[in-house]
Amino acid sequence: MLGLLLLLLQVLASCPWLGHSEVVPTFKTACTQFFYEKTPPGDSLRPTNAARICQVYDNQYRFATMYDKTRRIPVYSAYIYKPGSGDRFDSWFVEPQLIDKSYYKYMDTEQSIKDTYRITSKEIGKSQAIDQDYIDAQGLDRGHLSPSGHQSGNDKLATFTLTNIVPQYTTLNQGAWKEYEDKTMPQKTQGCDITYVITGAVPGNNKVPSGRVTIPSHIWSAACCMKNKKPLRAWGAIAENERNKNKVNIFNLKELEKKLAKHYEKPEVTLFKNSCSQQQSSQP
Repeated sequence: MLGLLLLLLQVLASCPWLGHSEVVPTFKTACTQFFYEKTPPGDSLRPTNAARICQVYDNQYRFATMYDKTRRIPVYSAYIYKPGSGDRFDSWFVEPQLIDKSYYKYMDTEQSIKDTYRITSKEIGKSQAIDQDYIDAQGLDRGHLSPSGHQSGNDKLATFTLTNIVPQYTTLNQGAWKEYEDKTMPQKTQGCDITYVITGAVPGNNKVPSGRVTIPSHIWSAACCMKNKKPLRAWGAIAENERNKNKVNIFNLKELEKKLAKHYEKPEVTLFKNSCSQQQSSQP
């Protein structure tokens, strides 16, 4: 009787998320609102062991992430730029459905998942990065792809999930990349009604000390700015993620896509449908 009651309580607790799968088979039909023209990037960015995550927090989709379960880093996160007030989270979330598709469909802390499902950190870490992977990563920060500073309210809290995090060298994360996020983006989005952003990481050849999480060779970002429901401008940025490098290069969107095609060793990379209607900009 007690077992049935506990099962009923668990089902009732998960009911608000029914029909809102977090790990989804395609972005073409789920959490499409985070992509320009409801169209995700082309398949050239999809890793072999991919997971598409509609990031759910407090019963709402917050942003979308293409995750590489082998390298244990996100390939990219797609979001809408809307900076504002809100609190930073004092812990880190992980993704239950990367562990088991039957687990609940919203991000949670590692400890909560361990308590709920009676599993270990090792079991959680089979499919994703865990807190321990970053503790001994000297000189590396937990670099957000969807930055907390580009969100507000609970959207800001939702960015503190390790499926949105890559090992980013402190010099870059707290230097030129921070300047791009905090200063360049506000300048370039002036006059925009809505700005779609895709920020990603090119996998590198090195890993954090645990040997489980790949350190990206480059961090990149692309934006499509809309005015009166029409594209106004688009641009891209990329930076080498190396210990002694601290420079962000800004290009027009087409130039960034060409550079990414070389880095990913693909014939082409398409980030926005019709290249955000061919609107190009490389100036603030």
